[in-house]
Amino acid sequence: MDEVHDVQDVRDRSDAALVLAIARWHHEALEEAYRRYGGAAHAVARHVTRDDGIADDVVQEVFVRLWEQPDRFDPERGSLRAFLIMDTRARSVDRLRRDGARRRREERDAQTQAPAYDDDLEVWDRLLATHLRDALDVLTDDERSAIELAFFGGHTYRDVAVLLNQPEGTVKSRIRSGLHRLRGQLVKQGISGSWLDN
Repeated sequence: MDEVHDVQDVRDRSDAALVLAIARWHHEALEEAYRRYGGAAHAVARHVTRDDGIADDVVQEVFVRLWEQPDRFDPERGSLRAFLIMDTRARSVDRLRRDGARRRREERDAQTQAPAYDDDLEVWDRLLATHLRDALDVLTDDERSAIELAFFGGHTYRDVAVLLNQPEGTVKSRIRSGLHRLRGQLVKQGISGSWLDN
């Protein structure tokens, strides 16, 4: 029987064993996962949102999701740290989008007559976001992770290398190959990929 008995036992466990214990509702395992990676997750959330309070909320959401859906983590696809960092980045971006959408609605409601081009731009932004999400699906997990952290998370190549625990040269190569594939996919969808050029 594989039970969590004490703090030292939890701290000696691999990430995969830790997640297995979380799946068995061992709260000590979740606490250990937070001890290991909560600080890094908060740093990413703070970097994306620029707000400590929002970052706290995002990190709490990420670890609650780990508690409720531990099977989302697949150790064969990467480390627990990388999984939590990517989930944190995604939740942070979602939070910014929700907050931005709410602010836009409030601003529109406050105006008696919004210019027509604002609605056109919003439709275009949504269309472009849909095409971009579809295009990202053609990338490998490694390419997608590196590109999302660099372009959507605002991280430097060095930051991405640290966050993904990969050599900087490998990260640069993945970003370059991913952008090439992303550009090609967007062109296939009828969207100019020129805005991806650095």
